[in-house]
Amino acid sequence: MIVIEDLATRPDLREPALGLGAVGGEFLQHDMAGLLAKSSHLAARWPEYFLVLLEDDVPVARAAAVPVGFPTAERPELPDHGWDAALIWAAEDLMSARETTTLIALEVMVAPGRRGGGLATKALQALKKRASETGMHKLVVPVRPAGKENEPELSFEDYVARRRQDGLPEDPWLRTHERLGARFVKVAPFAMTVTGTFAQWKAWTGVDLRDGLTTVPGGIAPVLASSAQDVGVYVEPNVWLEHLVDEASTC
Repeated sequence: MIVIEDLATRPDLREPALGLGAVGGEFLQHDMAGLLAKSSHLAARWPEYFLVLLEDDVPVARAAAVPVGFPTAERPELPDHGWDAALIWAAEDLMSARETTTLIALEVMVAPGRRGGGLATKALQALKKRASETGMHKLVVPVRPAGKENEPELSFEDYVARRRQDGLPEDPWLRTHERLGARFVKVAPFAMTVTGTFAQWKAWTGVDLRDGLTTVPGGIAPVLASSAQDVGVYVEPNVWLEHLVDEASTC
């Protein structure tokens, strides 16, 4: 049986939940905006939105989100900078005490060996329920299509447009969201950006960059590099999806 707790009521789960690992390659931990909101920071500042799924009191998945004010006059639409911008919005709202109306999911992490068994779906359902319980109007997600790592050089738009014969997305993570009623909003072409020297990229990925485009483990897009400038830039697109939360109690 799966039990869902949050870190506001079970702070003892913090370290075991963080021990489940991280999404994507190690280099994603060096996204500049992401340094504001590592999983440990999210756990400390928004513990009520840091959910832990337990089986026999052992964490098997986690889900983290941040509350933001959206939409507003200054924010009429979801940002092109996706995940990075979501963190900046959350930090801005925290400092200005802006009223928050929307929950943005930043990560869903399932323990290795437990993936594909429906835990990610349960985590998303729990986030929708928490959004409803805390008066949020919607849950929005800058989705990182899981299967894109297998085809990093393929056009992102072409990849996310793929559909199975049953009409559902070919990508498993996009498919999970759509089955829960999510609607496509837009592509976030600059969702995450990581910049580093050739030496840093070698340390992060074990790959020697070359001039032009180089694929790296854990990337869903290539790194664009210049040896003359000793810099490699990774820009990751995501897909903004929106879940309405008025049906969360029935999930």
